[in-house]
Amino acid sequence: MMKRAFQTSFMITIVLFGVSCESATESKIRHIQGIAQGAGLGAQALASFSASLKAKPERFFELLDKILAQAEADPWLLVRADKARAIPADYEPKDLVSLDGTSVVVSRPGHRVRLPAYQALAAAAAAAKAEGVTLLVSSAYRSYAYQESLFARNVAELGRQEAERVSARPGTSQHQLGTAVDFGSITDAFAGTAAGRWMGANAGRFGFSLSYPQGYEALTGYVWESWHYRYIGIEASAMQNEYFGGLQYNLLLFLDAYRATIAVTPKK
Repeated sequence: MMKRAFQTSFMITIVLFGVSCESATESKIRHIQGIAQGAGLGAQALASFSASLKAKPERFFELLDKILAQAEADPWLLVRADKARAIPADYEPKDLVSLDGTSVVVSRPGHRVRLPAYQALAAAAAAAKAEGVTLLVSSAYRSYAYQESLFARNVAELGRQEAERVSARPGTSQHQLGTAVDFGSITDAFAGTAAGRWMGANAGRFGFSLSYPQGYEALTGYVWESWHYRYIGIEASAMQNEYFGGLQYNLLLFLDAYRATIAVTPKK
């Protein structure tokens, strides 16, 4: 009887331990779902995210831990810069690297990107070259003043409503972050080029993400820009593709909301 009682007690302990572990995971999932809902994801995007999170929670939390570590080391890497969230007019990255004289092919002298973006860009360019593809950088870092002039010119030529669809107001451009790159012709034709197809298939391997995909103007506020990629890091790119339907905008909404809960605030 003593032996049977011990065995029963032992089995109950194991079962309760398993339930406890499962409940802890479920609690973490519910917490993340709450943050995602509060971040403003659309109903369809939220449902898709929740399904992916439940299917692969360990993978999600593994990626999240790595992304948060990167955010702590480099608070500006994943900062939002969009129509609803501006960055300071005087912000200029301190680690800008000139692409002149590097292995990266450029459209003209003077292009600069942040150091981590450069390292990823050089690796991507080398990989593309090995496959017979040339990645041509046509635009990179832009200062607030440069974007102000560019936006004003677009307003004068196109009118404000159309200019808002194809260019960013000063302070809301990803280019000011120093991690956004425009490739090739900076036209829709880029998507059909060898470079466009290569980036579409391989960008995430190097931490780059298409910022303004086709068919999502209502979400991002901008027309399709097949040439505009932002460096966000390999883990963030993976999370975007595995949990956010490949949409950088929704990923950044979530990360912004999550970071707010742990008070990770970028500093100059």
